Amino acid sequence: METSAPHQLVIRIYYEDTDFSGVVYHASYLRFLERGRTETLRVRGIDQAALYGDGGIGALAFAVRHMAIDWLKPARMDDMITVETQIGSIKGASLSLHQRILRGDAILMTAEVLVALVADGKPARMPAALRAKLEVI
Repeated sequence: METSAPHQLVIRIYYEDTDFSGVVYHASYLRFLERGRTETLRVRGIDQAALYGDGGIGALAFAVRHMAIDWLKPARMDDMITVETQIGSIKGASLSLHQRILRGDAILMTAEVLVALVADGKPARMPAALRAKLEVI
């Protein structure tokens, strides 16, 4: 069951994001997806620095456990892309997210991401306060 409408983050493609031909380098998409996930948490009031321990809950962090990516069309230098991030299922110590990168209405790539909540490198149960912020619609 989906728990939220997709969050949207608009990003311009710069030269540094591309390969020699002006096409976005495949690893650059991972950074765009990470930014989308971070901003999705931020709009829900989840500060990852605080989550990790800088004045927050404790030494908790989200770590990517699994990612399935389907590249469909290339993005190019100076394109404006939109990173959509939608929270999927929330489990005891993990969270699934559905992500897409679009240029206008064209879907450039999709990703299914599973992140685990960890403390000291080990799975950690999600605190109720954190879970409540993730379930906000």
